[in-house]
Amino acid sequence: MDEISAAGFLFDMDGTLVDSTAVVESVWTAFADRYGLDATALLAYAHGRQAVDTVAHFLPALTDEERAELVGALVAEEVTRTDGIVEIPGAVALLRRLVADGAPVAVVTSAPRELAVGRLRAAGVPVPDVLVAAEDVSRGKPDPEGYLRAAEQLGVPIGDCVVFEDAEAGIAAAVASGAQVVVVGSHESAVTAGLDRLTDYAGFRAALR
Repeated sequence: MDEISAAGFLFDMDGTLVDSTAVVESVWTAFADRYGLDATALLAYAHGRQAVDTVAHFLPALTDEERAELVGALVAEEVTRTDGIVEIPGAVALLRRLVADGAPVAVVTSAPRELAVGRLRAAGVPVPDVLVAAEDVSRGKPDPEGYLRAAEQLGVPIGDCVVFEDAEAGIAAAVASGAQVVVVGSHESAVTAGLDRLTDYAGFRAALR
């Protein structure tokens, strides 16, 4: 697709606006090795989800306190790692145009706020006024809470919004929210069937409806 119009624009962060693959894979692979886990399976599950949900899934015997401590250490390490983080091609220009046009824009991410802001800034992507992060929701993706909350904060009905997502959990959340959904990248599954798709934002146009 080459263009789209909507009353509100909601974006996931990792894999959708910024490419932080090198950092994410390094941190989570080291975590998998430390606990004797399958790194490939862990990375596939973790993409698009909150860290606490991933840790709970793979280390279910941990207490809440142990889990919180482990997640805190993982996030603290990721916050300091901005090496190699870049925009998804065309993301910076797209968000700048939308903001300049006065379009309602939000980022909805499974990352904590500090990590999200750090990665967006590292990639040069404008940080919108509405950013729904991990600590802002009670249920992470694939639950649609984050997208519904973002639309509410923008004052735009979710059905009039378009969501840009790249990962299975996030795409499922976006579909469940009732928004129009655009898949960014190559991920394919039963959930993506029939959805619009972009490789990146180079040459893509978005307009306020």
